[in-house]
Parts: sequence; structure tokens; C-alpha cells
Amino acid sequence: MNGNDSKRHQEINFEGTRNLVEAAGQAGVKRFVFLSSVKAMAEPGDALVEEDFEGEPNTAYGRSKRAAERAVLEVGQRHGMHVVNLRLAMVYGSGGRGNLERMGRLVRLGGFPPLPETGNHRSLVHIEDVLAATRLVAEDDRANGRTYIVASPEAPSGRQLYDALREALGLTPCAWAVPASALRMVARVFDGVEFVTRRRIPLDSEALERLLGSAWYSPARLERELGWQARISLAEGLQEMFRQ
Repeated sequence: MNGNDSKRHQEINFEGTRNLVEAAGQAGVKRFVFLSSVKAMAEPGDALVEEDFEGEPNTAYGRSKRAAERAVLEVGQRHGMHVVNLRLAMVYGSGGRGNLERMGRLVRLGGFPPLPETGNHRSLVHIEDVLAATRLVAEDDRANGRTYIVASPEAPSGRQLYDALREALGLTPCAWAVPASALRMVARVFDGVEFVTRRRIPLDSEALERLLGSAWYSPARLERELGWQARISLAEGLQEMFRQ
């Protein structure tokens, strides 16, 4: 990420959020829910982590979201406003334009390599479950001043996601996989292409790590304190995602 991208995250995610929540407080708004990201936390590696996982985010995007969360809590306390931070895992659903939707389109076209099974875990959440969580924390007084992870308890590996996408698309199961070592070699080549062309390639090393590595987050606090449960299974969510 270049300096301009870092500055943009700071201006939009932090300063924009801070200005908005301050304006809301001054206008007498009673309840404010900030949609943050699990990237506001330190990288968990292979561990399953909750909101109090120690450490700071290591990306400009994550740091800007973390700073915005702190601003929301400070302004809420100062104005006596009900405020909540929701740290969203990867959100997907019909009409979305995120990583999972892009992966699904490539799988449908036959342009996505069959991933190896690495035993990793990738947290995600369907948009309908995000909306349900947002309504819940906005209305429940117990949520005031709290920060919650919003994620499905299902955290599939990259290979499981690949297989689930094929099933949702009605494609036959794929019995083979490209070895991780071969994928990493190709990704390094694409890294070089990116450096020369200054254009992002879909399967560079950063994107590959998201597919083969873990990003595993627990919604236990939200379940325990407010009784929220993710209702949309991965199979149901992917079927919905491909319906137009």
C-alpha cells in the first residue's frame, strides 16, 4: 500500500467516522452503530480469537478502523449516546462485490485453480446476519459501549470454500488440487508483474495468503451477552449469493 492509500484510509475510515459520530451526538441522535472490521484487530494467525485478543492491527486499513472504534466510544460517552462497534468478518451475499463474490465468478468461468487443503479457517458472515446483529445491538441497552465480532460459527478452509462454491454453482466435484508450492510460485511471478505494470493481479502473494492462511474470529461474546446467532449457513448463503 502506498502513502496515498494509507492517507485515504485515515481520512475516510477514521476522520470521516469521527466527524459523523460527533455530528450525530451534537444533533441529539440517541443510537449509533459503527460497522467496523475484524481487521481492526491484530492478525490471529491460526488461533481462534475474540475481541480482547492482544495486539494492534498491522495494516493502514485496520489501524484506521481501530482508531474509528475508539472515537465512536469516546464520543458516545461524552454525549450520552448509545454506541456500538461491530467488527465484521468477510461479508458476502447477493449483489456483493467482495473477495468471495469475485472468487465465485472465477470458479463459474473455470478460471480459478482447485485449492489444496491446508486446514486453515476463514471467518465470514452473510449480509442477512449482519443486518440482524445491527438491529439487535441498536435496540438492546446492554450493547451500549460494547464492541462485538460478527461472524458465522462456520469458518471453512480455502479448499472447503472452493468446493462449496462449485456445489452452489451446480458444478461437478473436483477431485484434484494444485499444490500450495506451485501456487506460491505463480503468485511470486504475479508479484513481479504487479511491480512492473503497477496493476493489481487477482492471484498475487497477498491474495493467495488469504486463501491458504487463517483469519478465524469468534462471535461468542455477541452470542453470550445478547443471544445473537448466525442463521444463514454457508450452503444457504452461497445459494442466495448466486441468485440474481
